[in-house]
Amino acid sequence: MDGAGRGGSTLGSRQLAAMLPDPAGSRPAYRHLARAIGALILDGRIALHVRLPAEREMAAALGTSRATITAVYDLLRESGHARSRQGAGTWTALPEGRAPSGVTRALGLPGAAIDLARASLGLPEQTLADALARVAPRLAEHAHTPGYHPYGLPELRAVVAERFTRRGLPTVPDQVLVTSGAQHALTLVLGLLAAPGDRIAVENPSYPNALEAIRRARLRTVAVPVADTGWDTGIVASTLRQAVPRLAYLIPDFHNPTGCLMPAGERARVLRAAQHAGTWLVVDETLTELALDVPAPAPFASHAPAGGTGQVVTIGSMSKTHWAGLRVGWLRAPSRLVTELAAQRVASDMGGSVLDQLLALDLLSAADGGPLPDRLVRLRGQRAALTAALAAELPHWRWQLPPGGLSLWVDLGAPVASALAERVLDHGVRIEGGAHFATDPGIFEQRLRIPYTAPPDTLREAVRRLAAALADGLPPPAAAGRQHWIA
Repeated sequence: MDGAGRGGSTLGSRQLAAMLPDPAGSRPAYRHLARAIGALILDGRIALHVRLPAEREMAAALGTSRATITAVYDLLRESGHARSRQGAGTWTALPEGRAPSGVTRALGLPGAAIDLARASLGLPEQTLADALARVAPRLAEHAHTPGYHPYGLPELRAVVAERFTRRGLPTVPDQVLVTSGAQHALTLVLGLLAAPGDRIAVENPSYPNALEAIRRARLRTVAVPVADTGWDTGIVASTLRQAVPRLAYLIPDFHNPTGCLMPAGERARVLRAAQHAGTWLVVDETLTELALDVPAPAPFASHAPAGGTGQVVTIGSMSKTHWAGLRVGWLRAPSRLVTELAAQRVASDMGGSVLDQLLALDLLSAADGGPLPDRLVRLRGQRAALTAALAAELPHWRWQLPPGGLSLWVDLGAPVASALAERVLDHGVRIEGGAHFATDPGIFEQRLRIPYTAPPDTLREAVRRLAAALADGLPPPAAAGRQHWIA
């Protein structure tokens, strides 16, 4: 991932503003902004030795005072994240004794490192090899064509539509757009259905990459809480009624990161509230098929009254159920919206990889369910191994056992998550504190998301290292605070 400013020596004010959270919700704003910029530098998303925007330009881009930006730059210099040169402005720097984190630091971890920051799974080599052998003749049939399919391969659209229909939501291929993963689908929807400054309701906590896409679209978030017990749909409905957001982004199936599953009756209530508010619901169902203790839920939109699904966009993906390396996702929406989204995606990627889509078609068409049934069995075993290790090594930590999904949302009992994540890097474990899943800074510091996507022995070793890092003592809070790419 290229750091911001690469290829040039100056970071534009609008570019930097798009990477920062809204300062209006935090006081003092200058400390909030300084921490955010410092985290971006440590994460490698703002390159080192890049000139920051002039104070006046930055103030205008953020809609704040020049005095606030002066205070921000003063704090960055004080913390070592910036240096000033007479007549040359303020330049990014790295504090002494710190190494870049995020993608850069992950690449620098030792070979024995355990990555628990990304809740995702690999694909068995034999499964991939067999699928490649089966799709080779089909790929040859496409070789004489241009290979551009902005809507996705017709046969893949048909299979996805049939899967929605089989799950209880009648769907035709014209209502399906194949995308380069779920994140691509979300970005397309945000770009078409919302404009900078529009409100979007989001769960708190929520998926960090979705929150980042929302920030980059410069939308104003309206948070609705998700507790260990799930959603208070009364709060969700009142938020939609009072804030009247343009969009609402929800993860109702084995919610990331809490693992909660929204009951059917609550789904109907949210759908009615959104319909009354005129809010588009963007429903992320990437985890729906990872049902471990309950049947896989029906599509969220199927709970709407007849004819009432016109303002629901459903997003799905192969990334969590099969393999993120395929980069195949999809969305289901009204046909006219699919046409508009396909026209928009041409400006960015013209269409997805034919090979990836043929592989996705093969895996989704498998009569035996492909790798998913065996995967669910392994996930149950890995979840049991993780919970047993936590109970043995860290008995004061608490969690609710999720009925599906890929991770636990663990309560540490104290606001030490960021400091622990920083310390355990030295023990060869990469993990993210709850603050990275928050819509606002400074909350969920008592939480860790711990995926159970690794083999049991690896999970037991990871927990042992977490316990050892905690026993070693933690750095002061000011030394923590990182931003990472999280799956």
